[in-house]
Amino acid sequence: MTMTAQNADELIPTRQSLLSRLKNSEDHDSWQDFFDTYWKLIYSVAVKSGLTVAEAQDAVQETVIAVAKNIKEFHYDPRKCSFKSWLMLITRQRIIWQLRKRTPLVAHRHISGDDSSRTATIDAIPDEASLDLNTIWEAEWQKNLMAAALERVKRSVNARQFQMFDLYALQNWPVRDVARTLGVSAAQVYLAKHRISGLLKKEIKQLERGR
Repeated sequence: MTMTAQNADELIPTRQSLLSRLKNSEDHDSWQDFFDTYWKLIYSVAVKSGLTVAEAQDAVQETVIAVAKNIKEFHYDPRKCSFKSWLMLITRQRIIWQLRKRTPLVAHRHISGDDSSRTATIDAIPDEASLDLNTIWEAEWQKNLMAAALERVKRSVNARQFQMFDLYALQNWPVRDVARTLGVSAAQVYLAKHRISGLLKKEIKQLERGR
């Protein structure tokens, strides 16, 4: 399913609108929008919580399914429970489920093993009771937010201007190297950085309103 530029523009800043559309299970375009927006966030958090690649992929799938099953009961009210917090709770539960699936396999593998081997293996299993996703979730959420803002800004400005900004502000090239490589003046590089930095801050503020 292909996402249009208009749909992509609406992903995060109109999260309330998107959530309303998700209540219609037949709205496949909106569900594709939701997946494209959040799967990397869920996956990154799952991996950083100790899941394997395969387990993280399963956690993503199970989280999306859980959202689909419960979205009709979710009422968007950031003062009581933001979508950000709600999605984190669902993701946390699916990560815990993946951790629990490991236990029977570990027990079977060490029925005839010595105590030291079994202890080492058990110690290697993350303690689900102490699984605190707040820090990981916040960091990955901000990365997701920045990536979305950058993508929106990139589509709204001249390609050469964004290239100057990317090399100078994001990749930390010296201004003289950027100017020489792109055949522009240092003043143009500084101007591009100033303009796009302003646009980026504006986009981030818009996106954060959807929390």
